[in-house]
Amino acid sequence: MVRANGAVSLRELARVVQTSEVTVRRDVRALEAEGLLDRRHGGAVLPGGFTRESGFPQKSHLATAEKTAIADLAASFVEEGEAIVVGAGTTTQELARRLARVPGLTVVTNSLLVAQALAHANRVEVVMTGGTLRGSNYALVGSGAEQSLQGLRVSRAFLSGSGLTAERGLSTSNMLSASVDRALVQAAAEVVVLADHTKLGTDTMFQTVPTDLITRLVTDEPAGHDDRAGTELQALADQGVQIAVAGAGGEGGSVGRQRREVPLPGPRRQGSGLRTAVALGAAAEQAQGAERARVADLRRR
Repeated sequence: MVRANGAVSLRELARVVQTSEVTVRRDVRALEAEGLLDRRHGGAVLPGGFTRESGFPQKSHLATAEKTAIADLAASFVEEGEAIVVGAGTTTQELARRLARVPGLTVVTNSLLVAQALAHANRVEVVMTGGTLRGSNYALVGSGAEQSLQGLRVSRAFLSGSGLTAERGLSTSNMLSASVDRALVQAAAEVVVLADHTKLGTDTMFQTVPTDLITRLVTDEPAGHDDRAGTELQALADQGVQIAVAGAGGEGGSVGRQRREVPLPGPRRQGSGLRTAVALGAAAEQAQGAERARVADLRRR
């Protein structure tokens, strides 16, 4: 499956071979030891390290249900009459298909696939960047693309990438794609990253968006035993990133449109901390009551 698609998620492997993710993870480790593939968080790819990038046909088969749920949720953040930029990628292509229903929208993009998804949408204006076509992901890159974005200002940028960590933010394996994504970010007041669970905790060669510039992350629900993804999400929230999680639901592996906002960033939450906060609130209320009684007594005197 990895040879055919370039990459595959543990969830898909477990579903196809009808076993648990724990069993699949053990087998993937054995295949990695033989040099047949490289493990990535939540999945596996062909060997190649930080610099290898799967082509569009391979990426389109990876975490498809999760990307659909993420696109559904991300589209809910777009308002009628808004001007946005949408970067290249399989997840952003899914988003574009849903944006076709938003009237009065203006979409600036360097992706031929995003433009194609919106080509016949009523009341949606599509603005393409210039640049040189990069055939592996059907995106326009290079100085022409970057220069066409100068002086542009929109409300939001919707971007995807190859990996996302709290330490480095969003990253990709291609230098030209990274450079254009940085230009897209500079044109937007807010940055929304679309990244499924297979990209959480994965670091690739070229940084595109540092964590402090990411306004919101739209992702899918990590598996219950996936401690690494949960830790990464908490670390991103602690650094100020708003987290929106699209949950899977329904029958037959279909993905429902469930929205769960992770609480705004703050100190890591512990059960004892919650009990302490409740106790402090009760103590404060008692103190206020005592003060009101003392003032009332003084007035009577």
